[in-house]
Amino acid sequence: MPTPSLRTGKFTESVIREMTRVAQAHGAINLAQGFPDFDPPRELLDAAKAEMDAGHHQYAITWGAPPLRRALADKLTRDTGLAVDPETNLVVTCGATEAMMVAMMTVCNPGDRVGMFSPFYENYAADAILCGAHPVHVPLIPPKYHFDPDELRRAFAGGLKAFVLCNPSNPTGRVFTSDELGIIAGLAEEFDAYVITDEVYEHIVYEPHRHVYFSALPGMAARTLMCSSLSKTFAITGWRLGYVHATQPLIAQARKVHDFLTVGAAAPLQHAVVAGLRLPPSYFSAIAREYAERRDLFLGYLDRTGLDYTRPEGAYYVMLDVSPFGRASDVEFSHWMTREIGVAPVPGSSFFAHPENRYVRLNFAKRAETLHAAGERLLKLRR
Repeated sequence: MPTPSLRTGKFTESVIREMTRVAQAHGAINLAQGFPDFDPPRELLDAAKAEMDAGHHQYAITWGAPPLRRALADKLTRDTGLAVDPETNLVVTCGATEAMMVAMMTVCNPGDRVGMFSPFYENYAADAILCGAHPVHVPLIPPKYHFDPDELRRAFAGGLKAFVLCNPSNPTGRVFTSDELGIIAGLAEEFDAYVITDEVYEHIVYEPHRHVYFSALPGMAARTLMCSSLSKTFAITGWRLGYVHATQPLIAQARKVHDFLTVGAAAPLQHAVVAGLRLPPSYFSAIAREYAERRDLFLGYLDRTGLDYTRPEGAYYVMLDVSPFGRASDVEFSHWMTREIGVAPVPGSSFFAHPENRYVRLNFAKRAETLHAAGERLLKLRR
């Protein structure tokens, strides 16, 4: 038989989704995969039922139902200060997962180099490889996860076609400062590179930190392909609704890629989520406060274990240092922790480009009762 594609041998299946299956097998509390265990706003649930009854059961316009694109354009214009045209600056995708693939395929040719920080969300390197591009990793230095500007410059000088920026960061919880973003922007301009941003946690940022939209930085609108989703903002990860925002020439190409990847996202859900985007500003400002309460509740239990962790500035993950347990493999430790402690993490090594076995990632996007139950179990890890 012919040899299958060689590129798929360069990465594994998702470790995150694997740990969800392990959690289910052992009846553990799943703090591995990043989804909430609470319902979306009532307005979205009511709208979803109404839109099903309204007959939106066939294909929407490939690049997104017009009401959704108009609502997204209004939101982005308000948040970024840019004039966003729903007809020329947006394409709706099947989640930010597809948005990232679309963005990368829009700007990268086989053989191009794509930069990204390490640790990184596991899809980024796989996306680059599937495009025929080469991932170039720039380390974020634990435990604060800052980068060395000189090392970042060397990566850009090596000929990057694009740089992937996740802000707020999964898995580290970093919210990059205006100065740090300015460094990245300056290098992108100096070395003529695109920046592909993953901003799905844009509304989950904790005081005193602030989210800065990369495309809104001086001169960056033309270089930025912003990828985001509605999954985290509205607790609808299963609806699979994302988008790419960029300039008209880039979106014209991105729409072609999207068309032949998936044709379009689920039509009735595209119409339904407009109700969420039309919620008052108080909804969006409340998101961060509610997640801050969950974070503080959960970190209180981690404090009692005596283990070290990096306090998240944004997103809803925490990187926990489990090196005191002396395990050679964080994968083996994660399976043991799921089986014996009853809480499923993600092995940190799945996010790093270099060998790293000190960390596991935990997700606190859960109800208070879930976090209390998980926290009580985690106290068994007390040193």
